[in-house]
Amino acid sequence: MKSLVDYDDSDSEEPFPGKSDIVLEREEERRWRTTSFTSNSDLHYDKDQTESYTAPSCRRRELTSSNWHPQRTSEYTQQPINPPFPAPQNSVGGRAKRTQPTSDLSLRPYVSKRQKLTTRAESAELNNTSSFNLQATNLHLLSEVSERVRPFLGRKEKRTGLPRYVQHHLQAHQGPVNIVQWCPVPHLSHLLLSASMDKTFKVWDGAASGRCLRTCSVHCGAVRDVCWLPCGRRLLSGSFDNMAAVTDVETGQVVAKVENQFKVACLAIQPMDPSIFLCGGFSSEVKAWDSRSCKVVSVYRAGIQQTLDILFLSEGKEFVTSSDAVSRDSADRTLIAWDFRTTAKVSNQIFHERYTCPSLALHPQEDSFVAQTNGNYIAIFSAQKPYHINKRKRFEGHKVEGYAVRCEMSSDGTMLASGCSTGSMHFYDCQSAHSLLRLHAHQQACVCVSLHPVLPAVVATCDWGGEIKIWN
Repeated sequence: MKSLVDYDDSDSEEPFPGKSDIVLEREEERRWRTTSFTSNSDLHYDKDQTESYTAPSCRRRELTSSNWHPQRTSEYTQQPINPPFPAPQNSVGGRAKRTQPTSDLSLRPYVSKRQKLTTRAESAELNNTSSFNLQATNLHLLSEVSERVRPFLGRKEKRTGLPRYVQHHLQAHQGPVNIVQWCPVPHLSHLLLSASMDKTFKVWDGAASGRCLRTCSVHCGAVRDVCWLPCGRRLLSGSFDNMAAVTDVETGQVVAKVENQFKVACLAIQPMDPSIFLCGGFSSEVKAWDSRSCKVVSVYRAGIQQTLDILFLSEGKEFVTSSDAVSRDSADRTLIAWDFRTTAKVSNQIFHERYTCPSLALHPQEDSFVAQTNGNYIAIFSAQKPYHINKRKRFEGHKVEGYAVRCEMSSDGTMLASGCSTGSMHFYDCQSAHSLLRLHAHQQACVCVSLHPVLPAVVATCDWGGEIKIWN
């Protein structure tokens, strides 16, 4: 018997709305978990972090509720899909690999306290021995003849050559170097003396190693001038601290020290009595001192403001001073000849041109001397009364331009050397006054050129930047 009611197949397959939504949400959640963790199978998270995550379909249903807001929707769309936890880089089998700390420092072997003390004592003894050996070497060079000079001692024929290349390049001082000078004693002529505005003067092994043998800091101001005593064992220095000092070369101790009432800018030693010296500077006076008693012997007064240089003439009976007086009527004050014993002016009509003379040099063979002028030339004067100027001969080609550029004669009297404000050094023939050589020596003004008294073609130069070069 057939049923009274016929059921339609379509009615039996009608889905339930509530149940189908739940099934879809679970399938979508299962699908998301499968796609997000299959690519990174070795990544793992805590259980709480995974369960707290909400599927996108559930969030879609929450957005359709009555609490929906546009700003919250924008914030929701900008959130990342993957959980914001950093994944460990080293993992094996789902577990993080623990990294062992590595150290590049190797273990030091154990050293006992007694061994440490012994090592320190040995190193200190080694340092003391090396410093003692260096001091002994320096003292030997300061007092004995150098092997560099020995082959040239005793030669009768001494010809001065021209330098070609730099043998030593010394950054000697922290300030401008005012003067360099070789020791006048032949067996000690390897020693080079330098004075600087950094308040020091130094002695160098200039002919051989170029090493500094002695540094003297006996002044509180800039050392403007320094020179060797004829014995070669002592130095005379003058400074802007108003002091003039005599220093022993080997010990570095001050033998005598005198105080002037002016800044000392130039010095001169009496040729017949080396214990007496002259001091000039920022004053109208020139004082003669006795280094044995440290007392003033004589005072020479002139109507000037500053003495630039002092030069003793024949046998020390007379000397010449140069001043900074430049005016229309300054012909009687630019160069002045003095009688050393009586302190009287012998002549004051020597140089009639309106140029100052920052440097003076005596000819070793003839009765004449030269004067460096700010007119960019070197003038020649007679060393005998009335000290006439040689108008037919002058040495030109270099520039002075206000610097205290020094000039010097060679020991045989055949060559004259001069510095230059452009940094070059110039060599002239004394007979013809022709230029022999011009070399670019320094970047700054070359203020002094010193010719070696024994070695041919060995020259020392210094500049306004604290640099010293030794040429060969």
